[in-house]
Amino acid sequence: MPEMVNFTLDGREVSVPRGSNVIDAAKQCGVEVPHYCYHQRLTVAGNCRMCLVEIGMPKLGPDRKPEVGPDGKPVIAFAPKLVIGCNQAVSEGMVVNTVTPRVRKAREGVMEFLLINHPLDCPICDQAGECRLQEFAVDYGRAASRFVEIKEHKPKRVPLGPKITLDNERCIACSRCVRFMKEVAKQDCLGFVERGGRSVLTAFPGHEPNTNYDLNIVDICPVGALTSNDFRFRQRVWFLKETRSICPHCATGCNTLVSSRENVVYRQQPRDNADVNQSWMCDQGRLNYRFVNDSARLTTATVRAANATDATPVAWSEAVAAMASALRNAQHAGQGTAIIGSARATTEELFLLRRLGKDVLRTDRMETVSRAGKADGFLVSADRNPNTLGAYITGVGHGLPESTIPEICAAIARGEVRALLVFGENIAKHGIPEAILAKLDFLGVIDVLPNAVTKLAHVVIPGMTFIEKQGTFINGKGRMQRLKPGVRLAGDIHPEWRTLGTLLQALGAGEYADFDAVFQDMVRTLPPLQGVTYASIGDQGLDLKLAERPGEEAVAWNLP
Repeated sequence: MPEMVNFTLDGREVSVPRGSNVIDAAKQCGVEVPHYCYHQRLTVAGNCRMCLVEIGMPKLGPDRKPEVGPDGKPVIAFAPKLVIGCNQAVSEGMVVNTVTPRVRKAREGVMEFLLINHPLDCPICDQAGECRLQEFAVDYGRAASRFVEIKEHKPKRVPLGPKITLDNERCIACSRCVRFMKEVAKQDCLGFVERGGRSVLTAFPGHEPNTNYDLNIVDICPVGALTSNDFRFRQRVWFLKETRSICPHCATGCNTLVSSRENVVYRQQPRDNADVNQSWMCDQGRLNYRFVNDSARLTTATVRAANATDATPVAWSEAVAAMASALRNAQHAGQGTAIIGSARATTEELFLLRRLGKDVLRTDRMETVSRAGKADGFLVSADRNPNTLGAYITGVGHGLPESTIPEICAAIARGEVRALLVFGENIAKHGIPEAILAKLDFLGVIDVLPNAVTKLAHVVIPGMTFIEKQGTFINGKGRMQRLKPGVRLAGDIHPEWRTLGTLLQALGAGEYADFDAVFQDMVRTLPPLQGVTYASIGDQGLDLKLAERPGEEAVAWNLP
């Protein structure tokens, strides 16, 4: 429990953790102190002066004890000048006033200076609708400007590396981007040149931003000076629907906000979580949403007869029935079966795959495809799958350095495995060549995009992406986090948990009425998840405190 300090905020007695500055302390108490340059995860610059407040302390008498007034309360001695809240820590007995006429006049003066040279281009600015300058101008700006001179004209549409465009006329010199690139991205490449009203942001010659975290400066820019080339002029933000989600790029599981309109995803941004990704995310993960909008997405289930060349489109229910019939026939004929799952699938989907393999098909041949790369020591994990731990806990993935996919491939080649279910993976790229897959009596696929395996499959059932369904991922540190549906692709498409649940029902292994029934069965069955409720996961995730889990070495096999 942190040590608390008591102070007075706008006439209220409140308590906050010791060390909090005025901005953060006020926020914890439901009071907004306007600011531009301050960011809780960057060093304090104190250059915008928007967070000026009145600070007072009890007046001490000759005996060094607080003087008491006629009303029996301590006499407060206020500082002669206003103080910036970003660089002032609250202390015991302090009095902070954020709404006095003196404070308001100071903020109005700051806003007037900021708007002197700022262009009046809100109708065409990408930041309109989420611009802090726009918002505070409503609260503290003048209805009419007293400035009659010609505004300063500065460079516009300046490329700042390959991913960002800079408009210097909109820049308010808050220096957030400068500090982020130096302190977080570890590339000291931005700074200001010229002075006063002519000051402009620029990159050091030959050193434009070129890290995997550049686009975070677009997020933290409080105005429209920095815009992402990926999102620039694509949508007005007030039309967008925001969905809290999890980045599927790697095992870190960065918390995100996915913005969509009319079932089209337009951007993905980091969502604050001190235990996972703080306020940031890598650019690769951020831009890893485009496949959701891919025009080639599978939208119709298909069935192909054993000797046929072309597949026939069928209803989802008919495809599930055909898959169940093929697996039942393989089981009755004593033919070997195998399942290739995906550590990109949700924990609930993997649990149902486990039930299908262990309880129904009675097979131990189950594995997930591993993806490994180089960790960057910050947010990017060496494990490029978002749910390797979920696969490990459910028993679909082994969590071992040696994948069993080569063994499954060899078993197919020897004729020991005659039926294979592939879930969410192009297994032809990850260990089982097309020529080997062609030997199977039955190949069933559940996936979102067409590939070499879907062309060979006897039954193909379309699946959903991370932003289209409900479920959970368990990141590399054992934190269980929730996915929420934000868009819905047109077509006869159902979430994979429903497809697998219906498949299990067709094979006589029980029935799941809804997602909650799947989740309850999962946490009741799997020891590491016992006692977990969906509500307890919350928007910030739940640390499962796993005593055993695969280490970094567990993701080093089968490099793509």
